[in-house]
Amino acid sequence: METVKKIFTNQLINESSPYLLQHAHNPVNWFPWSNEAIEKSRNENKPILVSIGYAACHWCHVMEHESFENEEVAMFMNENFINIKIDREERPDLDNIYMEAVQIMSGSGGWPLNVFLTPALKPFYGGTYFPPKPAYNRPGWIQILNGISQAWHERKNEIINQSNDLTELMQGRNDLLNKYQTKISDAKISHQAFKKLEEQFDKTEGGIGGAPKFPSTYSLNFLMQYYFFTKNESAIKQVRLSLDKMMYGGIYDQIGGGFSRYSTDDKWLAPHFEKMLYDNALLVSTYADAYKLTKDKNYLRIIDETLAFVNRELKNPDGGFYSSLDADSEGVEGKFYVWDKKEIENILKEDTGIFCSYYNVSEKGNWEGKNILNVKKSNEEFSKTTGIEKSGLEKIISEGKKKLLMEREKRIRPALDDKIILSWNALMISAFANAEKATGNKLYAETAISTLNFLLKKFKVDENQSAFHHNHKNGESKNPAFLDDYASLIKACIDVYELTFEISWLSKAKDLTHYVIEHFSDSNEPLFFFTPDWQNDIVIRKKEYFDNAIASGNSMMAENLYKLGLIFDKSAWRDDAINMYSKIQNIATQFSSSFGNWLLTLNAFDFGFNEIVITGKESILNAEQLNKNYLPINILVTSENKQSEIPLLNDKQFSDTSIFYLCRNYSCDQPVHLVEELLRKIDAFAIQT
Repeated sequence: METVKKIFTNQLINESSPYLLQHAHNPVNWFPWSNEAIEKSRNENKPILVSIGYAACHWCHVMEHESFENEEVAMFMNENFINIKIDREERPDLDNIYMEAVQIMSGSGGWPLNVFLTPALKPFYGGTYFPPKPAYNRPGWIQILNGISQAWHERKNEIINQSNDLTELMQGRNDLLNKYQTKISDAKISHQAFKKLEEQFDKTEGGIGGAPKFPSTYSLNFLMQYYFFTKNESAIKQVRLSLDKMMYGGIYDQIGGGFSRYSTDDKWLAPHFEKMLYDNALLVSTYADAYKLTKDKNYLRIIDETLAFVNRELKNPDGGFYSSLDADSEGVEGKFYVWDKKEIENILKEDTGIFCSYYNVSEKGNWEGKNILNVKKSNEEFSKTTGIEKSGLEKIISEGKKKLLMEREKRIRPALDDKIILSWNALMISAFANAEKATGNKLYAETAISTLNFLLKKFKVDENQSAFHHNHKNGESKNPAFLDDYASLIKACIDVYELTFEISWLSKAKDLTHYVIEHFSDSNEPLFFFTPDWQNDIVIRKKEYFDNAIASGNSMMAENLYKLGLIFDKSAWRDDAINMYSKIQNIATQFSSSFGNWLLTLNAFDFGFNEIVITGKESILNAEQLNKNYLPINILVTSENKQSEIPLLNDKQFSDTSIFYLCRNYSCDQPVHLVEELLRKIDAFAIQT
C-alpha cells in the first residue's frame, strides 16, 4: 500500500527569505526571529533553539533532510523547545552574536549554526552540523536534544548562571583590542604587514595559505598597493600568480563566467560550487586594479565574463542583484557545472580533441568521476606546444564555450537566493564603477548609477531621514541596515562620484556618514557598533573589526571618514579615522591576512594620501583618462567652473585648459597641464617613499 506523505506548514510560510521558505514545510514548528517566538519561550518557560544557515549552505540542506524533516525528531523539538530559524544573510547581527558564543564554547564554528538560548536570549550550548545519530566524532542530534531538555528541567538555575557568564564574557570581548592598542608611529607598518603576509604565500599555486583556499581579495589589493610604492617584485609576483591560477582554475566557471566561493583544494581545482554576489563583486574590482597596474588583457576578459554572469543570472529586472546561487542541483553538489567527456563530444564534434585537451577533460574525470574544466597552459603556451595557431585556438575555445553554455542552460539549475542585500549590492556598484575605469565600457557606469539609485529609493526607511533597511524582496524591504550596509553604501556613493563628478553623490555620502556617527558610535572608544543604538532585539551590541570574506564595517568606515574628511575639510572626521587606525594597527600587522582592508588605508600613513584636483575645461574628460591608471590611496575631485562645495577646489585656477594639482594635507605642488605630467609626479613621489 502506497504511503501518503504528510504535508506540514509552519510559521516560516509567511517569510520572504528563500532559506526560511525551504524550511516552511518541515514538521518542526519553526518561527522566524520575532517577538512572538521570544514571548512564547518566556510564557512557556522553554529554552529556545536557534538554527542559523543560508540558502547556498550544503550542510544546512543535509541537516534539514536528516533531522528537520523527520517527524519523530520534530515532535520532540516542538514539545521541548521554541524553534527559531534564521537566515544569516538577513540577520548577520544575530549570526555574529551566536557564532561567537559557539566559538567560545566549542573552539570552532560554521553553518548550520545550532545554538540553545534561555528565554532571556542568552546562549548556553551550541554547535554546527549534528548528524541524526552519533557519527564523525560528533554526538547525534536526538542525543543533544535529550541532554539539553533534561538539563533544562533538572539544572535550570545552573544553566541560567552559565548563560549570564558567557554573555558577560562576550560583552568583554568588545574590548579585546585594548591589549593591542598602540599609537601611529614613524615606522612603516606596511613593511611589517607585508613580511607577515609573505610568510603565508603559496608560491607554487598562488593565494594566501593552504586548502581550503579563499580568494583573499583584500590581501591581494594590499600587495598591489605595496608594490606600487615599494616596487617589491615578490608582492606583484604573488598577485599575478594568484589571479592567474584562479582564473584558469575550477574556482572560476570556465563556461559561464563568475567565481565560486572557495576552493576545497590548494590548486583551485575543486570549488565549493556556490556563487555569492559579494565574492564576484570583490574579484571584479581586484582584477580591474590588476589590469590597470599590469595591462594584462586576460584580466579584461575575466572582468567582462564575470559581469556578464552577474547580469545574466543574478540581476533583478526591477533593479539590484540577487544574493547567491546554490552549490547543489537535483540534490548533488556541482552537478550543474561538471561534464562527462562524452557529453562534450556530442556537442562539439570535431573540435572535441582540442577543446578537451585545453580544458584538461578526460574519460575518467578529475573530480568524482566528472570533469571540472580548468586550464593548465595559457593560450600562448598551448599554441606553442601543440602547433595550433593562436587565433584558431581562440576561435575553437570561444565557440565551444558558447555551445556548452547553451547546452548547460537546459539542465536543472541550482536554487537562486533572490533576496537583495544592501551591502552586497553596494559592493557590486563599486565593482561596476572600477570595471568601467579599467575597460572604458560605459554600460558598466550606467549599471553602477542605476543600481545605486535603486538602493537609495527602495531601501530607505523614510524620505526624511537616512535610515535604511538591510534586505529587499518582492517589493518589500525589511530588517534594520547594519554598519557594513552603510559603510559600503557610502563607498559606493564616493565611487559613483568618481564616474560622474556630480557633487550630489558626495553630499549623499556625507549625509549617510552623519547618520552612522549619530547611531553607531561608541562614546568610550573610536570603533563603531555593528547595530544601531535604537535596535532592541539583541542581547549585546557587538563590534566587528576583522576583515573576512567581506571587509568589516569599521575598516570601510575608517576609509570613508578619512576620504570624506579630506574632501570636505572636516578635520574631526580625519581624526576619527586616525584614532580607528591607531586602535587597530598593531593587531593588523601581527595578523595581516585577517585585516586586509585595514591595511589598504594604513598604507596612507606610510606612503601619503594623494589629493588630486583637476580644474578647467575638459577636466571631467581628463579625470576619466586618469582613472584608467592604477592610482591607489587617492581622492579625485574636479570641476569645470569655480562653483563648488568642495573645499579642495577653493583658491584653484580655472582656465580654458585643464589644470592638474597634486596635493597632500591641502598643500599642493605646482600645477601641471597634462595627464602624463601628473602621473610622472605621482610616480616620482611613490619612488621617494
